[in-house]
Amino acid sequence: MNAMTRRVVIGTAAVSMAVSLAACGQAGGDSAGDGGDGKTIGLLLPENKTTRYETFDRPIIEAKIKELCEECEVKYNNAAQDTETQKKQFDALVTQGVKVIILDAVDYKATKSWVQQAEKKGVKVVAYDRLAEGPIAAYVSYDNEKIGRLQGEGLVKALGDKAKDANVVMINGSPTDPNAPLFKKGAHSVLDSKVGKIVYEQDIPDWSPDEANKKMGAAIDSLGKDGFQGVYSANDGMAGGIITALSKQGIKVPVGGQDAELAGLQRILKGEQAFTIYKQIKPEAETTAEIAVALLKGEKWEHFTPAKVTSLTGEFKNIPAKLYDAQIVTKENIADTIIMDKVYTAADICTAEYKAACEAAGIK
Repeated sequence: MNAMTRRVVIGTAAVSMAVSLAACGQAGGDSAGDGGDGKTIGLLLPENKTTRYETFDRPIIEAKIKELCEECEVKYNNAAQDTETQKKQFDALVTQGVKVIILDAVDYKATKSWVQQAEKKGVKVVAYDRLAEGPIAAYVSYDNEKIGRLQGEGLVKALGDKAKDANVVMINGSPTDPNAPLFKKGAHSVLDSKVGKIVYEQDIPDWSPDEANKKMGAAIDSLGKDGFQGVYSANDGMAGGIITALSKQGIKVPVGGQDAELAGLQRILKGEQAFTIYKQIKPEAETTAEIAVALLKGEKWEHFTPAKVTSLTGEFKNIPAKLYDAQIVTKENIADTIIMDKVYTAADICTAEYKAACEAAGIK
């Protein structure tokens, strides 16, 4: 099924959902009640530097759970990129008797013992967006290697005739995120054969835009201003830091990203960023909520997970999974994707600074 046939109804609605559901979510692990009543679902997200988690993922998951199970409570916590914090949040949910936990792991390798201990106590863990290690009940994400290939293709297209001789800098995602090596692998599978050479490559801890900015500065110092013709950035947040470093030195080369962040879309319209990757969050978030509620109620859920995956270490096999598709977004198709799917409205994107760029792209 083509994921693009779905409609994402979020944007400002997501914000109002977040407010209306705050009572369910913000109390997190400290909220009253022991969670052992069979009506509580834990939701643990990894960080808040990437805008999508608090703006979209959390409110969509919470809203869908409420729609399917009015009496259900969501105990929510964000780990702010700290593994030890997330372990405490996870352990607290298990101690409180929560039987289903949606886990988007900070560090996928660290979760193995947590999930094993939880399983012994009858707790089902649904891995969300990132595949955690351990005996996971189900996994919902994207075909992340394919996303890397799309990123590679986007950069090759942006380089045009220069691609075959181009030197490319690669700024990859966080080594603790299991998706990052898949993005990297997918991107390499395209770039290694279609560009001249990868001349500088770094993994960035915590997907930090500041660190990406520093590494880009180091790459410029090492290679010289004319030593590269394009930059692969694993996401939009880091692309922002990279573009700042390039602009400071007066360098203009294609830079790609991922996540269709608002700032990234605005940079694309201004011609500062070449493309992003649009991953529909609503289907991913809602499917995860449907699986979690079905697990909680003891209902059938296997039809939601037609695929099977193996954990990154290879230890855990045949994990039931649903992997959604994604697509490249450029200046030319923002209106037909992001705006049409109501991820952001034209008004969200076309603030005063970007009005002229929006008009030039036919966005009103």
